[in-house]
Amino acid sequence: MAKGMDATSSGESLDGIGSNKPKSSSMHVGPGFRISLLDAAVDTAVLEGLKEFDAPAISDMMNRLYTMETAIHCLTYPVAKRVAGPACTVKVFPGDNLMVHKALDVVKPGEVLVIDASSTSLNAVVGDIIATKARHRQIAGFVIDGLVRDIEGIIALGNMPVFARGVTPIGPLHRGPGEINFPVSVGGIVVHAGDYVIGDMNGVVVVPKDAAADVLARLQRQRQGEGDYLAAVREGTFSNAWVDKELSASGLEIHLSDPRQ
Repeated sequence: MAKGMDATSSGESLDGIGSNKPKSSSMHVGPGFRISLLDAAVDTAVLEGLKEFDAPAISDMMNRLYTMETAIHCLTYPVAKRVAGPACTVKVFPGDNLMVHKALDVVKPGEVLVIDASSTSLNAVVGDIIATKARHRQIAGFVIDGLVRDIEGIIALGNMPVFARGVTPIGPLHRGPGEINFPVSVGGIVVHAGDYVIGDMNGVVVVPKDAAADVLARLQRQRQGEGDYLAAVREGTFSNAWVDKELSASGLEIHLSDPRQ
């Protein structure tokens, strides 16, 4: 033992068990264990406008870079197959859902609980009890980078869309830590609180809040311009001339005889 230190100050208890040793697993205030209650205003007109478009159209307009991995898919089809709303983000320790429960006191009606639960975790972070509570909170649905359980009970709730990686019978722990309304990574996409989340049978896209009005305006302009072309496709009177134009511009070779001869 070092000079000037007794058994207690050295981190050892008098009985030698070491009960005074600092615990490396203790919770610490700050990153990883915090909640933001900042009220991010929602542009209702923009949100309602985005709801008119499907995930592929929105994805295309954002250069296909804000679409979640396809493993995150709708688990509540056909009862509840579409979700749309601003994100309330939740990050949990793998296998734990204490902060998901707390998020039910933070989330606002119409928001989507977007949960980063770790794609490698074997534990469900949402089940029929949380889903039932969420319905009373009038949330728009769940998008989860992780697993759920009690899927039959969730489907029985009716309009409570759940998008996740899959289903498991393994339940969660309730210890923490976690974060609410801080940036998360879900399906390979960084999601901030207040970003607009649109999910349907094609997958889930995220529209950054600061770009949402511009994305919507361009979607609406494109819809007007493509109306005639789409009508022609449906009627079978379309022309594929644009394909030849693209191929020609790329230097396509067309052989009218066997090039090996």
